[in-house]
Amino acid sequence: MKPVYFINGFLESGKTSFLKFTLAQDYFKIRGTTLLILCEEGEEEYDTKLLKKSKTIIEKIEDEEDFTVEHLSEIEKQWKPERIIIEYNGMWNNKDLQLPSSWVMEQQITCVNAATFPMYYNNMKSMVAEQVRNSELIIFNRCDDCMDSLGVYRRNIKAVNAAAAVVFENKDGEIDEIFEEDLPYDLKADEIKLDDNSYGLWYLDVMEHLERYEGKKISFLAQNLRPGGLPKGYFVPGRRAMTCCADDLTFLGYICKYDKADTIKDKSWANVTCTVKKEFFEGYRGEGPVLTAISVSPCEAPKNEVIGIG
Repeated sequence: MKPVYFINGFLESGKTSFLKFTLAQDYFKIRGTTLLILCEEGEEEYDTKLLKKSKTIIEKIEDEEDFTVEHLSEIEKQWKPERIIIEYNGMWNNKDLQLPSSWVMEQQITCVNAATFPMYYNNMKSMVAEQVRNSELIIFNRCDDCMDSLGVYRRNIKAVNAAAAVVFENKDGEIDEIFEEDLPYDLKADEIKLDDNSYGLWYLDVMEHLERYEGKKISFLAQNLRPGGLPKGYFVPGRRAMTCCADDLTFLGYICKYDKADTIKDKSWANVTCTVKKEFFEGYRGEGPVLTAISVSPCEAPKNEVIGIG
């Protein structure tokens, strides 16, 4: 089986710069040949000395119709590499990507030019979503002139891929991101009251910064789900959110303990007041945010049942 490292992003997003840096590192001086499949050429070029030193062979695929399982297999047969790096063309189809059966996707990374991200996100949102949906790491570079927007960018990414690690870099290197000031509510308030505009942000921030909310009282309008297999005394209050398009809805909700959970009707609506705590839950396969309901007051469904994020 051949490990594949898949680097994605639009033109001038920093893919080549990232790979040049990686190839030059001591930890990358490993045995065997590295096959780098280059699907587009930007402003950066690979130095022949670096390629020789890192035992890297470049093969170019300029047309999307040539990016086929058959052609990729032929390239592998020619070079017999130990590992494969794909610098993918950001304008090509990512959703239906197919690789040879003996290739194993080891890691997927998406590079993003922070200066042009709003343009792509606002005009090509579905394409951006496909790039980041399966990536473990999202690297925003060139962040110097948009520091005030990084919190929004991060939430845009997390709405599509909540599990992805998001890194911001400027000319001095990685930025230590603290986005507490971007939150549309007061973390010091006795009770944090969430509305349609803030619920999604709260949901994402709890995932990353649970320590900010432990022991705090939270209230919000929720649709209550009781999926099959849920333990007795639990339900899931939350909201459906539109991530990238009207056809892509995700339910955002955390498990909630409630002594009257068995009386709650599936998909009913209620005003929920609860506290937050980090606890082990089998459904999380570890520790995570577990809510404890203080009150669950039934109510009518809102006019707009779907909320946005970002």
